[in-house]
Amino acid sequence: MTRHVVIVGAGPAGLAAAASALRAGARVTLLDTAERPGGQYHRMLPDAYRAERNGRLHHGWAGFDRLRRHVLGHPRCAWWPESAVWSLERSDPGDPAPPLVHVLRGPADGAGRDRLVLRPDALVLAPGAHDRVLPFPGWDLPGVYTAGAAQALAKGERVVVGDRVVIGGAGPFLLPVAASLIEAGSAVLAVLEANPARTVARGWGRRPWELAPQAGKAGELAEYAALLARHRVPYRTGRAVVEARGDGRVEEVVTARLRADWSVLPGTERVVAVDAACVSHGFSPQLELPAAAGCALRDTASGPFTEVDGDQLTSVPGVYAAGEITGIAGAPAARAEGLLAGWLAAGGAPAAPELRPLRRARDRARAFAGRLAAAHPIGAGWPGWLRADTVVCRCEETDFGTLCRAADDRAGGAARAVKLGTRAGLGPCQARICGPTVAELLRRRAAGAPGRPAEGLAPATPHHRPIAQPIRLGELARPPRDSHEKENTP
Repeated sequence: MTRHVVIVGAGPAGLAAAASALRAGARVTLLDTAERPGGQYHRMLPDAYRAERNGRLHHGWAGFDRLRRHVLGHPRCAWWPESAVWSLERSDPGDPAPPLVHVLRGPADGAGRDRLVLRPDALVLAPGAHDRVLPFPGWDLPGVYTAGAAQALAKGERVVVGDRVVIGGAGPFLLPVAASLIEAGSAVLAVLEANPARTVARGWGRRPWELAPQAGKAGELAEYAALLARHRVPYRTGRAVVEARGDGRVEEVVTARLRADWSVLPGTERVVAVDAACVSHGFSPQLELPAAAGCALRDTASGPFTEVDGDQLTSVPGVYAAGEITGIAGAPAARAEGLLAGWLAAGGAPAAPELRPLRRARDRARAFAGRLAAAHPIGAGWPGWLRADTVVCRCEETDFGTLCRAADDRAGGAARAVKLGTRAGLGPCQARICGPTVAELLRRRAAGAPGRPAEGLAPATPHHRPIAQPIRLGELARPPRDSHEKENTP
């Protein structure tokens, strides 16, 4: 009997998983919240644009385009765009079947979305990650963007976020964002890496021979460096955006030199006139679905990730994970993990010869991820950027002072009391954006209070929520439609 594999996410990991599962003979349902496949890495222009050079801002476009056409044109593949998994219904503990997949199909802002249920034989989770942004005074002003959002607008709409832009944060992702904005027409005034040059060099320079398998990354880096040089864009290390100012929208940013722990060196502040600022301090994996499925998570210095074995299988039978939810390692690692997960989810032979190089590539990519974390860590001194009125939870407009007062209250400073008292993490994003930041701030606050227990103040892993994505009450009240094989078509 042909196995039915459901794949959530159509970025590099999900698309690779679909191709591999199809090769193993499975029937595939590939779904994504976007209109077109590719994820952030290969975000495509809408069909209405009729772009002649769709891959202008992309690395490896030709290979992606071949893979996309193969997968979406395959007779055993059903492509579900604009489809959100709002819940995973877990089976009984003793049942080996993967969870039911509850899907809403249709535009997120539409009123007529279909509610369907998929009953897969295996499930591959590849939802990706989003930017992590540390708060600073003025970061909630219009015109301050996450770097990922700015790149998405440039790649997916050819829209520039501003004419004069500063890009700041940590990690090599700042470089492709700068390239996308330059190609789309922005004047990038500077790219600021918060870690000092010695931290970056120490992270990448240790045992340099181990970087040989990542030679392609060096070529990509050289391309970005050449582009910045041609456009005279300075790349500065040990400097960050620590404040944004403006009347109604951002008009200028304050940059400052940082120590190795990211505390500000007094007297090094500089004011730069801008009409947009793009910031990213790494990535947060989207763990709502793995948590909903009951998958075990592992804690790392970079945060929690989904635990998988050598076959990309999670702790839940029939549920595989690939891409950024298992570790931030870039598109090549995501593709290798997706190929493994798709093949094995489809019932392919675990000892197939073609899996050996995939496993080696995956393991090398995981080592690369460790170097990435070492070269571009988040310093412990960043809370020194904050003032009492700095917003830390944008959904509920909770400021730093309010959070500190609630955490210091010995009578009501328990985790639940802090959350209910400040509303931090209870807004529409459900702590997806502010969660790691609020958790870290509360941990630090508890650690600085003698005799104050820190347990529970800052959960290291996301809580399981029955509803993983927003759903209207009318949609929830409407009975779902079971998606049988004959309905499982584009």
